[in-house]
Amino acid sequence: MIKVDARGQQCPIPVVQTKRAIQALGGSGEVEVLVDNEIAVQNLTKMAEQKGYGIVAEKAGEREYRARLTIFNGELQVPLAMQRDPRQASDLVVVVAADVMGRGDEALGRVLLKGFIYALAQTEELPESILFYNRGAFLTTEGSDSLADLQELEARGVKIFTCGTCLNHYGLTEKLLVGSVTNMYTIVEQMMSAGRVIKP
Repeated sequence: MIKVDARGQQCPIPVVQTKRAIQALGGSGEVEVLVDNEIAVQNLTKMAEQKGYGIVAEKAGEREYRARLTIFNGELQVPLAMQRDPRQASDLVVVVAADVMGRGDEALGRVLLKGFIYALAQTEELPESILFYNRGAFLTTEGSDSLADLQELEARGVKIFTCGTCLNHYGLTEKLLVGSVTNMYTIVEQMMSAGRVIKP
């Protein structure tokens, strides 16, 4: 059995750590995960159901939950309806137009966007490119909490483009640390040729 202590970790880190532990099993076995909130338990349960794993979860104490996943032969038993054709991987473009995700509390929005980029870096299906414009330019420049994840994505072949006009507007032109500068024509071209566009 592999044990994962994901207490104090924000979504999606508990799920990512659990997936890594499952890969480390190399076959059948169990993974026990400790988390400190019910949302994490729900996320682990959904992941287990999607993959065809067994899961038993219980409250182990004050702000402590234990989830035990049982893996059979290391196989990912993904329902056919949820499987994607790997040939579609190259037609995906992600567009980031802000330094927050969603509307509402800005501090929460920054946490959500950081979590989104982290989760994106952990997926098997990668986008062809990620386009950053307006305040999204802050994510690819000095001081960004997402630089390590974006650099990992770039190392894995994802093209990262940041709007040059936006960098100039915010005084960030000399602070770009990942990807390359682009223009609105290229941004439009990328979006129009994409089979799928995701905007967090």
